[in-house]
Amino acid sequence: MGEFWPVPDVLAFLAGGWRVERSVRDLASGDAGAFSGTTLFSPLDGGGLLHRESGTFTWQGVPRPAERTLRFLPGSSPGAADVRFADGRPFHDLDLTSGRHVADHPCSADLYRGEFSVLDANHWRTVWRVGGPAKDLVLTTDYAREG
Repeated sequence: MGEFWPVPDVLAFLAGGWRVERSVRDLASGDAGAFSGTTLFSPLDGGGLLHRESGTFTWQGVPRPAERTLRFLPGSSPGAADVRFADGRPFHDLDLTSGRHVADHPCSADLYRGEFSVLDANHWRTVWRVGGPAKDLVLTTDYAREG
């Protein structure tokens, strides 16, 4: 991949609506799935953004509605955020001042490693690799700004 797009203020960059396309590959079984939908980053009382993702997840040919909610809270600098699950549990840190960030999230026996890349003012990507005793997954998500 080419150059990354530095983001001086991550919350300002993310605010608003995004089209979301995600591929999910199970490297162990060879199964694949896809998510298509939208993410809306809206202001939270007290600072930060509420991330609401909704759309359709198709796995082994079966489409199902899917959604998730995260909280992106102000980090240690304007380019950084503290990402938490909807219930407030820590998920990962995020610092896009260089346009790229790698974050780890241990989850019981599994390790989630996320790589975040900002491609330009209107496009960014995450690649999550999930490894553990029963998991070997790669989730690639492309975001394109709406409007």
